[in-house]
Amino acid sequence: MTLTSIVIPTYNGLDLLKPCIDAIREYTGAGTPYEIVVVDNGSVDGTAAYCARERVRFVRLPENRGFPAACNAGLRAACGDELLLLNNDVTVTPRWLENLRFGLYSEANIGITGPVTNYASGIQQVDLEFGSMEQFQQLAAANNVSDPTRWKEVSRIVGLCMLFRREVLASIGLLDEAYSPGHYEDDDYCYRARMQGYRLLVCRDVLVHHRGSASFQKTDPAAWKQLLERNRSIFIHKWHVDPLEYIETSDEGGNVE
Repeated sequence: MTLTSIVIPTYNGLDLLKPCIDAIREYTGAGTPYEIVVVDNGSVDGTAAYCARERVRFVRLPENRGFPAACNAGLRAACGDELLLLNNDVTVTPRWLENLRFGLYSEANIGITGPVTNYASGIQQVDLEFGSMEQFQQLAAANNVSDPTRWKEVSRIVGLCMLFRREVLASIGLLDEAYSPGHYEDDDYCYRARMQGYRLLVCRDVLVHHRGSASFQKTDPAAWKQLLERNRSIFIHKWHVDPLEYIETSDEGGNVE
């Protein structure tokens, strides 16, 4: 059967990584083979020992090289026919991977699929109220009923949870590390995929929880804003278009049902 490689970059985020991996193990169906590849950006919080104890595939970088470089290291190590980039502050939910895969293989030219979530830029963010992770999981269980009528073709998929075929990687290559430590590398990847003729789908029948920019929240707000502007400028210089043009913000029926 087809193997999905779930690549999770992390940097001193063991408190996030543990629930992330626990949720993958709990909510990924037994009939959906997967491997987890954790890429550690030189953490000193016990991440290596945890991965060894949990028998999780582990790639250790000697220093924090940023999100794109960590993703690339994981993609190089991945064995799967499908590749999934997952932030360590994402908690997955019932039928999450099965439904994303259903969308991915719905047509031959679908290259990338992604979920909706409580925290993201653009069209993937949905409005919902919950008071605990238990309540969120209940909402997700009700939402995650496979329904192709709820899929939407888009221009970008946010890299917090992004599933793509290995042939996409073979066609367009790895993430551009010029965007390190992070931001807009996922926009860049989606733009390149669309240039090669691949289509992108947001699967509204997949709802996952995202804590939201957990690593970058440790950064000074002014420095974070400066990084965003720098990386936006890199994208504009490279492609001669503004990536903000591709952030769809209007959506009919975008709320979780």
